Amino acid sequence: MKKLMLAGCALIALNGTALAQEAGSWEIRTGPYLVAPKSDNHPVVNVDDGFALGLAFTYFYTENWAIEVLAATPFSHDINLNADGSEVGETRHLPPTVSLQYWFPTGNAFKPYVGAGVNYTLFFDEETTGALEGVDLSLDGSFGLAAQVGADFEINDKWTIGANVRWIDIDSEAELDGVSIGDVEIDPWVYGLTVGYRF
Repeated sequence: MKKLMLAGCALIALNGTALAQEAGSWEIRTGPYLVAPKSDNHPVVNVDDGFALGLAFTYFYTENWAIEVLAATPFSHDINLNADGSEVGETRHLPPTVSLQYWFPTGNAFKPYVGAGVNYTLFFDEETTGALEGVDLSLDGSFGLAAQVGADFEINDKWTIGANVRWIDIDSEAELDGVSIGDVEIDPWVYGLTVGYRF
């Protein structure tokens, strides 16, 4: 996925015909997303990477300022013991994120942007296996800040291809059989490749 991201960034860095998003217009983007948690999630366990299909809705209230709502199909993550790497659980999550974006005026088809906002991550369907089989695992929801950089390359006045990278502050309190084992600091980097349609 990271290699695809680099290829995507190289592709959208090409110049093209000058087009512009208009105030009052919308863009819908979809494509594969990788959520890559930081490596030292917790002293005892760690959360692996997860893939899902992302869906972003962007409203341009001026030519350069926009509001984006990011949604996705559920991400699934394995949970492993740090000691030996064995799998002891699995969880799914949804990470809706709302961001304020600034799109740089470039005068060509390459449209870079930056954004910042807030995220709420909902964990569900926690399961345990291996050394924790039969133990009730619970992960609390998480509110946190989010930041992003990205770019679209305008194929024509309707269609775009793009790539983006985000960092999201996700910290969840984990409980085993109702007893807290502390916060799991997931704090992932999120990589996405998208196809977009403007209207």
